[in-house]
Amino acid sequence: MAKYKPYTYAQDMLIPVSLNEQLMPGTLEFAIHTLVDERMDVSIFDEKYRNDDTGRRAYDPRILLKVVLLGYSRGLISSRKIEQACKENVVFMALSCGQYPDHSTIAPFVASMKDEILPLFRDVLLVCEEMNLLGGTFFALDGCKLPGNASMKWSGKVDDLKRKKEKIEERVRQTLNEQEEEDRKDDEPPFSGGNREKQVEALKKQADRIQAWLKENEAKIGKKGREIRSNVTDNDSATMTTSHGMIQGYNSQALVDAKHRVIIHGEVFGEGHDEALIPPMIDGAKENMNQIGQADSAEYFAGKTFTADSGYHSNSNIEKCEDEKLDAYIPDKWLCMRDPRYGKWRRQGRMTRTHYALGDFVYNEGEDHYVCPNGKILCLKVKRSVYTGNVYRTYGAQEQDCRGCSLREKCLYGKARGPKSLMVPIGPDGVNLSKLMVEKIESEEGRKIYSHRIAIVEQVFGNIRTNKRMDRFTLRGKIKANIQWLLYCMVHNIEKIATYGFA
Repeated sequence: MAKYKPYTYAQDMLIPVSLNEQLMPGTLEFAIHTLVDERMDVSIFDEKYRNDDTGRRAYDPRILLKVVLLGYSRGLISSRKIEQACKENVVFMALSCGQYPDHSTIAPFVASMKDEILPLFRDVLLVCEEMNLLGGTFFALDGCKLPGNASMKWSGKVDDLKRKKEKIEERVRQTLNEQEEEDRKDDEPPFSGGNREKQVEALKKQADRIQAWLKENEAKIGKKGREIRSNVTDNDSATMTTSHGMIQGYNSQALVDAKHRVIIHGEVFGEGHDEALIPPMIDGAKENMNQIGQADSAEYFAGKTFTADSGYHSNSNIEKCEDEKLDAYIPDKWLCMRDPRYGKWRRQGRMTRTHYALGDFVYNEGEDHYVCPNGKILCLKVKRSVYTGNVYRTYGAQEQDCRGCSLREKCLYGKARGPKSLMVPIGPDGVNLSKLMVEKIESEEGRKIYSHRIAIVEQVFGNIRTNKRMDRFTLRGKIKANIQWLLYCMVHNIEKIATYGFA
């Protein structure tokens, strides 16, 4: 019969640990330790401390920054988890030199890095430049929508929030009336009221919270001049549509250099659409390159290749690329439908036209209106509107004509409710940049260049979201969410330094 050495887990061990030996060259923790100590200027934190003569000694910002970066690299976004790791994990102990910063120290440290986060990010970017990790010829931009630390139930326009407050107050009155009715009954024991009093108190706090927000804030106006949904918890965040449904959060952007997938600029935005995000991302990247010593940063993108997906296809974004002399490739949303490789798919009926189009409407030139396939008249509503570089005239139907129409299901694409409208193109608005971009993408070279985008930028978001488990923001407000996003971008870049630079 086989014999095995006896063992038991119910025992303690005293192990001599050398902190330096735990930080082995070639590892990410060694790269974090070396960069923070030797290449990152943490003296910018010194002005926050006023304990030269009196007061308790503070944790060194180097220690806090190291454990935060290592925590984020291990998927520990919670300050309590980082605190626990400093007490239990040997690598965290080595980076913190055996100190155990409390979560109430770590969280404020991260949240207060408003002025320090960009200089620190640029310090890491400078190391990437010195180690020849930046190619500087091919760039890709993309974003991912991440939930914030706010609930969608506290979102709405100002009138919606007022109605929500009134409903909560009505529930309070109903609850109090129910309690009075039960108290007046003689055939039942008196109501203790404990749970109901807590419920009423919670409802009153919710109503007071909305009332206080309404006093301090005004309606949130979008870029089109119309009111958009506000949020009582985090008004900088926005309601966004993702592949997993609706979220309340931020649109996290990253501009990536193609050579080693290094992020040269990152920023979060409180809007779900990408149609106006290329200008701030390009300007932010130029400022970063200027700060790390690129003398020609004003012309840094001139002649370089730039790719982004169809969500960025807009006149303002394309105009910015033209101004920067970028060789940009930004397809429109119909790229796949024009791709000959999807011809079989179209023949099977999955991409065939199922709704009426402009050719199905008859134009009456004398009366200047259109007649729909059901014989109803669409009158002129808007003489001139500009959309994606084209000028349109808009003709609309009467609501009563559309409400009971038997052909409504086959009518124009658009909102399910309300009357339908027909947009008739009458010509380009000056130089049609959108059309020129489509022609550029349709070329053989354009499709070949654009096909590289997914291999450049999607790997970055896969690393941050899957490997680093960055799936939400824990801090509220655009400034604090931006701090967390840039810290994750720094971790990604430091990992590139550990993999390629030090080697």
